[in-house]
Amino acid sequence: MLTPPAAARLFRIVAIAEACSWVGLLLGMLFKYVLTGNDVGVTVFGPIHGALFVAYVLITLLAARVLRWDLRTLVLALAASVPPLATLWFERWARRTGRLAQPSSAPIAR
Repeated sequence: MLTPPAAARLFRIVAIAEACSWVGLLLGMLFKYVLTGNDVGVTVFGPIHGALFVAYVLITLLAARVLRWDLRTLVLALAASVPPLATLWFERWARRTGRLAQPSSAPIAR
């Protein structure tokens, strides 16, 4: 079983990686559709972002269970996977509000 500190660390890594892949994909789309018509950036970053998006969703579900997130926090974390770079915002918010810390014996009702 995954410990709470390990779940929090894994969540942070994947959240940051997912945001970075968004940046790569957005830059690839800028080059493809605005600057040069070259689709190499989309070809490279599209699958990377797709894989990291799926990893983020799976790790979010796992972290929510291990860290005992309430439904509101889980829904917010999952919703953060859709807009570009929102996983960075959620990760910082979750860290600041203690949602990436060792859970108490009872679930937090916030």
